[in-house]
Amino acid sequence: MPAYAIAQLHDVVPGADIAEYLMRVDETLPPFEGRFLIHGATPEILEPGWTGNIVVVAFPDIEAARAWYESPAYQAILPLRTRNLRSTVFLIDGVKDGYQARDFAAQLMP
Repeated sequence: MPAYAIAQLHDVVPGADIAEYLMRVDETLPPFEGRFLIHGATPEILEPGWTGNIVVVAFPDIEAARAWYESPAYQAILPLRTRNLRSTVFLIDGVKDGYQARDFAAQLMP
């Protein structure tokens, strides 16, 4: 099942650290089959409550996503990001091909 690393970014301070992070982050992804789906885009807000920008990285499964985040290569560059913006970052499982919302609804029925 696919999994995703999702980051909500706030108050980005552009500069040398962020530029270095961006130059190095791509090389951390291939060992874990990670790929950017969304990077730095500003969402079109349709319902209130969201602020900031979003980054979404896809992985083949949650184990690969966790291994990427915890990898020495990523941990080495992480401070370049965290010193220069506020963020909320999380890992989350996706859904299997063919998933429908009614599949989840069935779990809610008594």
